[in-house]
Amino acid sequence: MADDYIWIVTEDTQPATNVEGARGRGGVVEKAREFIYRFKEVKLPVAQVEQKMNEFLQLVGRLFKNVDEQIGFQSNMKLDEVELMVEISGEGEVKLVAGGKAAGKGAITLKFKRVEPK
Repeated sequence: MADDYIWIVTEDTQPATNVEGARGRGGVVEKAREFIYRFKEVKLPVAQVEQKMNEFLQLVGRLFKNVDEQIGFQSNMKLDEVELMVEISGEGEVKLVAGGKAAGKGAITLKFKRVEPK
């Protein structure tokens, strides 16, 4: 398990420069190559991603436990379900996706539903 890796496709933060043969047709070829070179593959240890995900989930659990307590304290309602979108960065960081343009670019949806005691 120590040798397990996961590949992450992420946006390259370095702009594509000096793309050979990229001129012509009104810059269409240049724009296409810039788009292709925007992405890079990163190989990350699964243990690193797992650790970051666990840290993220602990914080989310604590946050929504507090929210649930406040809702119950102020009214007769309870939090029943939470749906979050997260993204794993090229550095292995787990980040909450806030919506907008970022929401549609390969985020992972985590859905948490209350389990009623039996």
